[in-house]
Amino acid sequence: MPITIPTSMPTEEINGIAYVRLAKNELKTLSSLKPEHIEEDELVRRLAAKAAAANEILVALREEIFSEVTALRDLLADKYGVKRGGSKGNITLSTVDTTLRLTIAIGDTLAFGPELEVAKELIDTCIRRWSEGSSNNIRALVDQAFQVDKKGKLNTDKILGLRRMKIEDETGDWEKAMNIIGDSVRTLSSKEYARFYMVDQQTGDDKPIRLDLANA
Repeated sequence: MPITIPTSMPTEEINGIAYVRLAKNELKTLSSLKPEHIEEDELVRRLAAKAAAANEILVALREEIFSEVTALRDLLADKYGVKRGGSKGNITLSTVDTTLRLTIAIGDTLAFGPELEVAKELIDTCIRRWSEGSSNNIRALVDQAFQVDKKGKLNTDKILGLRRMKIEDETGDWEKAMNIIGDSVRTLSSKEYARFYMVDQQTGDDKPIRLDLANA
């Protein structure tokens, strides 16, 4: 849905006097506003309107990209007599001269179920059982992995990273804990990402064509 941004400061007229409605429904006369505040308001509205227009272009571009890539995939499937279904998966497309590349990648949003608490208890048991010399470093890694961010969310990469640690435990508790972590993973959502690259034919180095303002 298109974003509509007023290009001028909305005002309300009461008894012939222009007012501006502020936060918490507070009314302030337009004439009492400082000139620099009015100028700031105009600047933000003008640039925000341009940003909204650019956003509409990006939304349309995204729809066009995935629509055309899907059409190409369907065309190839028809050519080879294959019926496509289920997850689309990652794909890389390239120009004939290899100077341009388009990658479509799937990004999953992961979370952990209640099994994670059981895994954490097993991990703690392992660390308590091991000698102090080796457990201090592992304890620091584990504590860091299970820290929550400002929104109270766990870092999935750090927790799943524990499964890549090569640790031998004669009781099998560490391996069991790692398997429980795997069982606790939930996929909340999946999203497709499109990324364009310019590629140097000689070196093979690629340079992304940025579509986000922060990394442009």
